[in-house]
Amino acid sequence: MISIRSSFNHSLIAFALVSAAAVLAQTATAATITGKSGNVQAQISYEKPQEYQYKNVRLKIIRSGQTVLDQKLPQDSEYDRPVGDLLAAPDNKLPVLDLDGNKEPEIIADFFTGGAHCCTYSLIYRYDSKSKQYKKIRHEWGNGGYRLRDLDKDGLPEFDSRDDRFAAAFTAYAASGYPLQIWQYRQGKMVDVTRRYPKLIANNATELWQTYTQARQQGDDGKGFLSAYLADKYMLGQGEDGWQRVQQAYKKSDRSQFFAELRKFLRETGYIK
Repeated sequence: MISIRSSFNHSLIAFALVSAAAVLAQTATAATITGKSGNVQAQISYEKPQEYQYKNVRLKIIRSGQTVLDQKLPQDSEYDRPVGDLLAAPDNKLPVLDLDGNKEPEIIADFFTGGAHCCTYSLIYRYDSKSKQYKKIRHEWGNGGYRLRDLDKDGLPEFDSRDDRFAAAFTAYAASGYPLQIWQYRQGKMVDVTRRYPKLIANNATELWQTYTQARQQGDDGKGFLSAYLADKYMLGQGEDGWQRVQQAYKKSDRSQFFAELRKFLRETGYIK
């Protein structure tokens, strides 16, 4: 009887293990994000063993019916989630488009690292006709991400973003303001072209000042918005005017320390040349 009971118990344990494995296999899901431009097709595939976990993330690129790249994408952790364009059609959520006007579409693989508000980064792949291979760069967006917009109407999109170095620089994250930041992708590199768009910078500065006024009415000191406003003013070549407004507006007891730290920060981040 003892041997029968022992055998029965082992059978139950084995059955439980097999059942658990089957449940895990059933809950694990696979997904793909696809995009296409001309004769170039791209696909990101991944497995999702459990919530907020993304494994075996792979990028496949097909040119004229031939696979020229099929590799696992580098992730900082298994919680980095591949994301596509939420506004695009279901079969074209992976951005595949010409970013630099060379008639050759690039592929943008975006990732979100998870958390309350951080972070996003992009892996941008371009085709090198000499080596017949794809080369990539990585660009960090921080908390804000980006929007692709053809701001200068030349048929090529810009990356409309913000300077995430200002996140929680002088206040809590939720009370932070951000200078405008615009990027172009050119010959395998990201180029900061923000100063080419003074009207957009001025609009952003106006919005920051309005937000500062509203924040003051709600009891916040507004330092996060004042610092970003001043950065915009420097990009417009109006740094002196910006300082006058900021100094007139901020009268709290720590003003001398705040102004010194702000000047140092703007110099370190390149706004004060």
